[in-house]
Amino acid sequence: MCPRLILICGMVGAGKTTLARRLETSVPAIRFCPDEWLVQLAGDKFNRAELDRMRDAVETIQWSLAKNLLLQGVSVVLENGFWPRAERRHYLTQAASINCTKELHFLDVPKQVLLERIEYRNRHGGEADIPITAQELDEYFSWLEPPLEDELASYDRYQVHRTQVGSEQI
Repeated sequence: MCPRLILICGMVGAGKTTLARRLETSVPAIRFCPDEWLVQLAGDKFNRAELDRMRDAVETIQWSLAKNLLLQGVSVVLENGFWPRAERRHYLTQAASINCTKELHFLDVPKQVLLERIEYRNRHGGEADIPITAQELDEYFSWLEPPLEDELASYDRYQVHRTQVGSEQI
């Protein structure tokens, strides 16, 4: 059986980690969460400058490990967010030479629901839940390029998870 490369695309608070943990068990797969590594390395989830400084390096290391695992037949879940289309395309292109199923999960969650979730998470979150302000969410939301039909068709599998206002988390 072919290993699976699973990219999870979604905004902060969309439920990426919740979905990734579920897939990690059900597929099974190795899950890579940049925020978990960043908080552990920085030692402080409130040190935004340090977290931001290390993000690219952590994601690069995680992708290097993920490629090696895929080549060994192990499925992986990357929960980087993948907001820009170009970033998703980059990973898809990099994975083209690897015999694996390329899969995208897009978590489509309204901004109002995201705000409620990050407010809750900021008050009650776990160790790796980096606090996010409403202003930061606005900025991040402007960077999100939802996948369109032509992009979705470039994956072997895809799923769009839509959450409505008043819905429970994924």
